[in-house]
Amino acid sequence: MKLKHVMLRQRRAPEGVGLEAMGEETAAGPVIEVDDLTPKKAAEIVASPDNDVVAAAPVISLKLIEPVAHAAADDPLTNGSTWGIKSVGADQSPFTGENVVVAVLDTGIDPNHDAFAGVNLVRRNFTNGPDDDAHGHGTHCAGTIFGRDVNGTRIGIARGVSTAVIGKVLGPGGGGSDVLLNAIEWAIGEGANVISMSLGIDFPGFVAFLQNTHNVPPELATSMALEGYRANVLLFERLASLISARTLNTGTPCIVVAAAGNESQREVDPDFEIAVSPPAVSEGILSVAAFGNDDPQGFTIATFSNTGAILGGPGVGVLSAQRGGGLTSKSGTSMATPHVAGVAALWADKMKKANQFRSPQFANRVLGSATLDGFRAGFDPQDIGSGMIQAPRN
Repeated sequence: MKLKHVMLRQRRAPEGVGLEAMGEETAAGPVIEVDDLTPKKAAEIVASPDNDVVAAAPVISLKLIEPVAHAAADDPLTNGSTWGIKSVGADQSPFTGENVVVAVLDTGIDPNHDAFAGVNLVRRNFTNGPDDDAHGHGTHCAGTIFGRDVNGTRIGIARGVSTAVIGKVLGPGGGGSDVLLNAIEWAIGEGANVISMSLGIDFPGFVAFLQNTHNVPPELATSMALEGYRANVLLFERLASLISARTLNTGTPCIVVAAAGNESQREVDPDFEIAVSPPAVSEGILSVAAFGNDDPQGFTIATFSNTGAILGGPGVGVLSAQRGGGLTSKSGTSMATPHVAGVAALWADKMKKANQFRSPQFANRVLGSATLDGFRAGFDPQDIGSGMIQAPRN
Protein backbone atom coordinates (compact mmCIF):
# COMPACT_ATOMS: atom_id res chain seq x y z
CA MET A 1 0.00 0.00 0.00
CA LYS A 2 1.41 3.36 -1.06
CA LEU A 3 0.99 6.47 1.04
CA LYS A 4 1.92 10.06 0.37
CA HIS A 5 5.35 10.57 1.98
CA VAL A 6 7.38 13.70 2.54
CA MET A 7 11.16 13.32 2.23
CA LEU A 8 13.78 15.66 3.59
CA ARG A 9 17.01 15.88 1.67
CA GLN A 10 20.11 17.71 2.76
CA ARG A 11 21.29 20.06 0.04
CA ARG A 12 24.99 19.50 -0.54
CA ALA A 13 27.61 21.62 -2.23
CA PRO A 14 28.92 20.19 -5.51
CA GLU A 15 32.29 18.55 -5.21
CA GLY A 16 35.03 21.16 -5.14
CA VAL A 17 32.61 24.04 -4.42
CA GLY A 18 32.90 25.78 -1.05
CA LEU A 19 29.93 26.97 0.99
CA GLU A 20 30.90 30.58 0.42
CA ALA A 21 30.43 30.17 -3.32
CA MET A 22 26.88 28.91 -2.82
CA GLY A 23 25.74 31.99 -0.92
CA GLU A 24 22.85 31.68 1.49
CA GLU A 25 21.46 28.66 -0.36
CA THR A 26 24.11 26.62 1.41
CA ALA A 27 24.76 22.91 1.59
CA ALA A 28 23.01 22.77 4.94
CA GLY A 29 19.70 23.87 3.48
CA PRO A 30 16.92 21.26 3.23
CA VAL A 31 15.15 20.09 0.09
CA ILE A 32 11.58 18.87 0.61
CA GLU A 33 10.02 16.34 -1.77
CA VAL A 34 6.73 14.45 -1.76
CA ASP A 35 6.14 11.04 -3.35
CA ASP A 36 3.81 8.05 -3.11
CA LEU A 37 5.74 5.28 -1.37
CA THR A 38 5.13 2.14 0.62
CA PRO A 39 6.34 2.44 4.23
CA LYS A 40 8.95 -0.22 3.45
CA LYS A 41 10.28 1.69 0.45
CA ALA A 42 10.46 4.92 2.46
CA ALA A 43 12.52 3.16 5.14
CA GLU A 44 14.85 1.74 2.49
CA ILE A 45 15.42 5.19 0.99
CA VAL A 46 16.38 6.68 4.35
CA ALA A 47 18.68 3.75 5.17
CA SER A 48 20.46 3.81 1.81
CA PRO A 49 23.96 5.37 1.82
CA ASP A 50 23.54 6.24 -1.85
CA ASN A 51 21.31 9.28 -1.40
CA ASP A 52 21.03 12.40 0.74
CA VAL A 53 17.59 11.71 2.26
CA VAL A 54 17.89 12.29 6.02
CA ALA A 55 14.25 11.57 6.93
CA ALA A 56 11.00 10.40 5.38
CA ALA A 57 7.54 10.14 6.89
CA PRO A 58 3.95 9.65 5.74
CA VAL A 59 2.07 12.90 5.38
CA ILE A 60 -0.18 13.28 8.42
CA SER A 61 -2.92 15.88 8.58
CA LEU A 62 -2.47 18.86 10.85
CA LYS A 63 -5.13 20.34 13.05
CA LEU A 64 -5.56 23.64 14.78
CA ILE A 65 -4.84 23.57 18.50
CA GLU A 66 -8.25 25.01 19.24
CA PRO A 67 -8.64 27.48 22.12
CA VAL A 68 -10.47 26.11 25.13
CA ALA A 69 -13.28 27.53 27.24
CA HIS A 70 -12.22 29.42 30.32
CA ALA A 71 -13.94 31.09 33.24
CA ALA A 72 -12.53 34.58 32.72
CA ALA A 73 -14.60 36.49 30.18
CA ASP A 74 -12.04 39.23 29.74
CA ASP A 75 -8.32 39.67 30.18
CA PRO A 76 -7.53 41.49 33.47
CA LEU A 77 -5.74 44.61 32.26
CA THR A 78 -2.88 46.29 34.12
CA ASN A 79 -2.24 49.94 33.23
CA GLY A 80 -3.68 49.41 29.78
CA SER A 81 -1.66 46.26 29.04
CA THR A 82 -2.80 42.65 29.04
CA TRP A 83 -1.72 40.51 31.97
CA GLY A 84 0.50 38.55 29.62
CA ILE A 85 2.48 41.67 28.67
CA LYS A 86 3.24 42.34 32.33
CA SER A 87 3.90 38.70 33.25
CA VAL A 88 6.69 38.31 30.69
CA GLY A 89 8.13 41.73 31.53
CA ALA A 90 7.56 43.22 28.09
CA ASP A 91 6.22 46.40 29.70
CA GLN A 92 9.63 46.89 31.36
CA SER A 93 11.75 46.12 28.30
CA PRO A 94 13.40 48.90 26.27
CA PHE A 95 13.42 46.64 23.21
CA THR A 96 10.65 46.50 20.63
CA GLY A 97 11.65 43.88 18.08
CA GLU A 98 12.66 46.40 15.43
CA ASN A 99 14.63 44.93 12.52
CA VAL A 100 13.51 41.45 13.60
CA VAL A 101 11.44 39.29 11.23
CA VAL A 102 8.83 37.04 12.80
CA ALA A 103 6.76 34.35 11.08
CA VAL A 104 3.34 33.02 12.03
CA LEU A 105 2.31 29.71 10.45
CA ASP A 106 -1.38 29.39 11.23
CA THR A 107 -4.80 30.18 9.74
CA GLY A 108 -3.59 33.39 8.14
CA ILE A 109 -4.27 36.94 9.28
CA ASP A 110 -6.81 39.73 8.99
CA PRO A 111 -4.60 42.24 7.17
CA ASN A 112 -7.07 45.09 7.72
CA HIS A 113 -7.09 44.90 11.51
CA ASP A 114 -5.93 48.06 13.29
CA ALA A 115 -3.40 45.99 15.24
CA PHE A 116 -1.36 45.45 12.08
CA ALA A 117 -1.45 48.96 10.69
CA GLY A 118 1.91 49.85 9.16
CA VAL A 119 3.30 46.31 9.33
CA ASN A 120 4.70 44.83 6.12
CA LEU A 121 2.85 41.52 5.89
CA VAL A 122 4.64 39.04 3.63
CA ARG A 123 1.92 36.48 3.01
CA ARG A 124 1.60 33.12 1.31
CA ASN A 125 -1.43 30.86 1.20
CA PHE A 126 -0.56 27.14 1.31
CA THR A 127 -4.22 26.09 1.43
CA ASN A 128 -7.15 25.96 -1.00
CA GLY A 129 -9.08 28.48 1.08
CA PRO A 130 -9.23 32.30 0.92
CA ASP A 131 -6.02 34.25 1.49
CA ASP A 132 -7.28 36.04 4.60
CA ASP A 133 -7.91 34.47 7.99
CA ALA A 134 -11.36 32.87 7.93
CA HIS A 135 -11.05 31.46 11.46
CA GLY A 136 -9.50 34.13 13.69
CA HIS A 137 -6.85 31.95 15.33
CA GLY A 138 -3.90 33.26 13.33
CA THR A 139 -5.05 36.86 13.76
CA HIS A 140 -5.20 36.42 17.54
CA CYS A 141 -1.74 34.83 17.68
CA ALA A 142 -0.19 37.49 15.46
CA GLY A 143 -1.71 40.23 17.62
CA THR A 144 0.06 38.89 20.70
CA ILE A 145 3.42 38.76 18.93
CA PHE A 146 3.57 42.14 17.19
CA GLY A 147 0.13 43.78 17.36
CA ARG A 148 -0.06 47.53 17.84
CA ASP A 149 -2.20 48.99 20.61
CA VAL A 150 -5.94 48.83 20.01
CA ASN A 151 -8.11 51.53 21.59
CA GLY A 152 -5.47 52.20 24.23
CA THR A 153 -4.91 48.54 25.11
CA ARG A 154 -1.46 47.03 24.60
CA ILE A 155 -1.76 43.49 23.23
CA GLY A 156 1.57 43.04 21.40
CA ILE A 157 4.87 41.94 22.92
CA ALA A 158 7.14 43.19 20.10
CA ARG A 159 5.41 46.30 18.76
CA GLY A 160 8.49 47.37 16.80
CA VAL A 161 8.37 44.46 14.35
CA SER A 162 7.92 46.02 10.94
CA THR A 163 7.97 42.87 8.76
CA ALA A 164 5.96 39.74 9.53
CA VAL A 165 5.91 36.57 7.45
CA ILE A 166 2.41 35.06 7.47
CA GLY A 167 2.00 31.53 6.15
CA LYS A 168 -1.55 30.22 5.94
CA VAL A 169 -1.08 26.48 6.47
CA LEU A 170 -4.50 25.63 7.90
CA GLY A 171 -7.57 26.07 5.72
CA PRO A 172 -11.02 24.51 5.29
CA GLY A 173 -9.52 21.03 4.97
CA GLY A 174 -6.85 21.52 7.61
CA GLY A 175 -3.28 21.01 6.42
CA GLY A 176 -0.55 18.41 6.21
CA SER A 177 2.92 17.84 7.58
CA ASP A 178 4.31 18.27 4.06
CA VAL A 179 2.70 21.71 3.82
CA LEU A 180 4.13 22.73 7.19
CA LEU A 181 7.66 21.72 6.24
CA ASN A 182 7.43 23.73 3.04
CA ALA A 183 6.04 26.70 4.96
CA ILE A 184 8.90 26.58 7.48
CA GLU A 185 11.43 26.50 4.64
CA TRP A 186 9.64 29.40 2.93
CA ALA A 187 9.59 31.46 6.16
CA ILE A 188 13.32 30.96 6.65
CA GLY A 189 13.90 31.98 3.05
CA GLU A 190 11.98 35.19 3.81
CA GLY A 191 14.44 35.95 6.61
CA ALA A 192 12.41 34.88 9.64
CA ASN A 193 14.29 35.01 12.93
CA VAL A 194 11.39 33.55 14.91
CA ILE A 195 8.74 31.10 13.68
CA SER A 196 5.57 30.61 15.72
CA MET A 197 3.31 27.56 15.23
CA SER A 198 0.13 26.80 17.16
CA LEU A 199 -0.90 23.54 15.51
CA GLY A 200 -0.47 19.81 15.96
CA ILE A 201 -0.49 16.45 14.18
CA ASP A 202 -3.90 14.76 13.98
CA PHE A 203 -3.08 11.21 15.10
CA PRO A 204 -6.72 10.01 15.42
CA GLY A 205 -7.44 11.52 12.01
CA PHE A 206 -4.60 9.54 10.44
CA VAL A 207 -5.90 6.30 11.98
CA ALA A 208 -9.35 7.03 10.54
CA PHE A 209 -7.81 7.88 7.15
CA LEU A 210 -6.04 4.51 6.98
CA GLN A 211 -9.22 2.67 7.92
CA ASN A 212 -11.64 4.56 5.71
CA THR A 213 -9.48 5.21 2.64
CA HIS A 214 -7.30 2.11 2.54
CA ASN A 215 -9.57 -0.37 4.39
CA VAL A 216 -6.85 -1.10 6.95
CA PRO A 217 -8.09 -3.07 10.01
CA PRO A 218 -8.26 -0.98 13.22
CA GLU A 219 -5.34 -2.68 14.99
CA LEU A 220 -3.06 -2.39 11.95
CA ALA A 221 -4.19 1.19 11.29
CA THR A 222 -3.25 2.17 14.85
CA SER A 223 0.15 0.50 14.51
CA MET A 224 0.83 2.15 11.16
CA ALA A 225 -0.26 5.53 12.50
CA LEU A 226 2.06 5.14 15.47
CA GLU A 227 4.99 4.44 13.16
CA GLY A 228 3.98 7.45 11.06
CA TYR A 229 3.79 9.57 14.21
CA ARG A 230 7.32 8.55 15.19
CA ALA A 231 8.61 9.17 11.68
CA ASN A 232 7.11 12.67 11.68
CA VAL A 233 8.70 13.50 15.04
CA LEU A 234 12.05 12.47 13.59
CA LEU A 235 11.33 14.39 10.40
CA PHE A 236 10.82 17.66 12.28
CA GLU A 237 13.91 16.96 14.40
CA ARG A 238 15.99 16.54 11.26
CA LEU A 239 14.53 19.74 9.84
CA ALA A 240 15.37 21.63 13.03
CA SER A 241 18.91 20.27 12.83
CA LEU A 242 19.28 21.45 9.22
CA ILE A 243 17.88 24.86 10.15
CA SER A 244 20.45 25.14 12.94
CA ALA A 245 23.27 24.13 10.60
CA ARG A 246 22.20 26.65 7.98
CA THR A 247 21.90 29.51 10.46
CA LEU A 248 25.48 28.83 11.53
CA ASN A 249 26.55 29.15 7.89
CA THR A 250 24.45 32.17 6.95
CA GLY A 251 24.75 34.08 10.22
CA THR A 252 20.96 34.58 10.36
CA PRO A 253 19.68 32.76 13.46
CA CYS A 254 16.15 31.39 13.56
CA ILE A 255 14.29 29.57 16.30
CA VAL A 256 11.00 27.70 16.04
CA VAL A 257 8.43 27.75 18.86
CA ALA A 258 5.35 25.54 18.93
CA ALA A 259 2.34 24.92 21.15
CA ALA A 260 2.47 21.90 23.48
CA GLY A 261 -1.22 21.06 22.97
CA ASN A 262 -4.45 21.31 24.97
CA GLU A 263 -5.40 17.65 25.50
CA SER A 264 -4.78 17.38 29.26
CA GLN A 265 -7.76 17.41 31.63
CA ARG A 266 -6.45 18.07 35.13
CA GLU A 267 -9.83 19.43 36.16
CA VAL A 268 -11.22 15.91 35.65
CA ASP A 269 -8.28 14.13 37.28
CA PRO A 270 -4.98 15.69 38.42
CA ASP A 271 -3.19 12.76 36.76
CA PHE A 272 -4.96 13.26 33.42
CA GLU A 273 -1.89 14.71 31.72
CA ILE A 274 -1.05 14.26 28.04
CA ALA A 275 2.52 14.60 26.80
CA VAL A 276 3.60 17.36 24.40
CA SER A 277 2.33 16.64 20.89
CA PRO A 278 4.20 16.93 17.56
CA PRO A 279 5.66 19.00 16.07
CA ALA A 280 6.41 20.73 19.37
CA VAL A 281 7.81 17.54 20.93
CA SER A 282 10.56 17.30 18.31
CA GLU A 283 14.06 18.08 19.54
CA GLY A 284 15.21 21.49 18.32
CA ILE A 285 11.76 23.10 18.65
CA LEU A 286 10.83 25.13 21.75
CA SER A 287 7.62 23.58 23.09
CA VAL A 288 5.36 25.98 24.99
CA ALA A 289 3.05 25.35 27.94
CA ALA A 290 0.18 27.61 29.02
CA PHE A 291 0.09 29.33 32.43
CA GLY A 292 -2.78 31.02 34.22
CA ASN A 293 -2.81 33.88 36.74
CA ASP A 294 -6.16 33.32 38.45
CA ASP A 295 -4.59 31.99 41.64
CA PRO A 296 -3.70 34.68 44.23
CA GLN A 297 -0.78 32.48 45.34
CA GLY A 298 0.93 32.66 41.96
CA PHE A 299 0.99 31.39 38.38
CA THR A 300 -0.30 27.87 37.75
CA ILE A 301 -0.21 25.42 34.89
CA ALA A 302 -3.42 25.60 32.87
CA THR A 303 -5.52 22.49 33.43
CA PHE A 304 -5.59 21.78 29.68
CA SER A 305 -1.87 22.35 29.00
CA ASN A 306 0.09 19.26 27.95
CA THR A 307 2.98 18.24 30.15
CA GLY A 308 6.68 18.09 29.33
CA ALA A 309 7.07 21.46 27.58
CA ILE A 310 10.43 23.23 27.61
CA LEU A 311 9.04 26.55 28.90
CA GLY A 312 5.79 28.48 28.86
CA GLY A 313 3.89 31.73 28.71
CA PRO A 314 0.52 33.29 29.59
CA GLY A 315 -2.23 31.17 28.06
CA VAL A 316 -5.47 31.73 29.99
CA GLY A 317 -7.77 34.67 29.26
CA VAL A 318 -5.45 36.26 26.71
CA LEU A 319 -6.81 39.38 25.04
CA SER A 320 -5.71 39.95 21.45
CA ALA A 321 -6.85 40.86 17.96
CA GLN A 322 -10.18 39.55 16.73
CA ARG A 323 -10.85 38.80 13.06
CA GLY A 324 -12.99 41.60 11.71
CA GLY A 325 -11.80 44.13 14.27
CA GLY A 326 -11.66 44.71 17.99
CA LEU A 327 -10.32 42.38 20.66
CA THR A 328 -11.31 38.99 22.03
CA SER A 329 -10.14 36.76 24.88
CA LYS A 330 -8.94 33.19 24.24
CA SER A 331 -7.19 30.43 26.20
CA GLY A 332 -4.81 27.69 25.07
CA THR A 333 -1.20 26.78 24.51
CA SER A 334 -1.85 28.49 21.17
CA MET A 335 -2.12 31.75 23.10
CA ALA A 336 1.00 31.05 25.17
CA THR A 337 3.16 30.31 22.12
CA PRO A 338 2.99 33.82 20.60
CA HIS A 339 4.03 35.26 23.97
CA VAL A 340 7.23 33.22 23.69
CA ALA A 341 7.65 34.20 20.04
CA GLY A 342 7.19 37.87 20.87
CA VAL A 343 9.70 37.76 23.72
CA ALA A 344 12.14 35.93 21.43
CA ALA A 345 11.84 38.88 19.03
CA LEU A 346 12.78 41.25 21.87
CA TRP A 347 15.85 39.13 22.64
CA ALA A 348 16.79 39.15 18.96
CA ASP A 349 16.50 42.95 18.97
CA LYS A 350 18.75 43.20 22.02
CA MET A 351 21.35 40.82 20.61
CA LYS A 352 21.39 42.56 17.22
CA LYS A 353 22.02 45.91 18.86
CA ALA A 354 24.90 44.38 20.86
CA ASN A 355 26.32 42.65 17.76
CA GLN A 356 25.77 39.29 19.51
CA PHE A 357 23.03 37.86 17.34
CA ARG A 358 24.35 34.41 16.59
CA SER A 359 23.24 30.80 16.74
CA PRO A 360 22.98 28.90 19.09
CA GLN A 361 23.40 31.81 21.52
CA PHE A 362 20.02 33.18 20.44
CA ALA A 363 18.09 30.07 21.49
CA ASN A 364 20.13 29.82 24.69
CA ARG A 365 19.28 33.41 25.66
CA VAL A 366 15.57 32.84 25.06
CA LEU A 367 15.48 29.59 27.00
CA GLY A 368 17.71 30.95 29.75
CA SER A 369 15.38 33.89 30.35
CA ALA A 370 12.61 31.69 31.77
CA THR A 371 12.01 31.90 35.49
CA LEU A 372 10.27 29.86 38.17
CA ASP A 373 9.61 32.98 40.25
CA GLY A 374 5.97 33.82 40.82
CA PHE A 375 4.60 30.29 40.61
CA ARG A 376 2.35 28.82 43.26
CA ALA A 377 4.25 26.56 45.62
CA GLY A 378 4.12 22.84 44.90
CA PHE A 379 4.20 23.05 41.10
CA ASP A 380 5.29 20.04 39.08
CA PRO A 381 8.55 20.88 37.21
CA GLN A 382 7.48 18.55 34.39
CA ASP A 383 4.45 20.75 33.79
CA ILE A 384 6.18 24.12 33.53
CA GLY A 385 9.69 23.28 32.31
CA SER A 386 12.07 26.21 32.79
CA GLY A 387 9.12 28.43 33.71
CA MET A 388 7.72 31.73 32.46
CA ILE A 389 9.69 33.32 29.64
CA GLN A 390 11.03 36.81 30.40
CA ALA A 391 11.80 39.77 28.17
CA PRO A 392 15.23 41.46 28.32
CA ARG A 393 15.12 44.34 30.80
CA ASN A 394 18.24 46.28 29.80
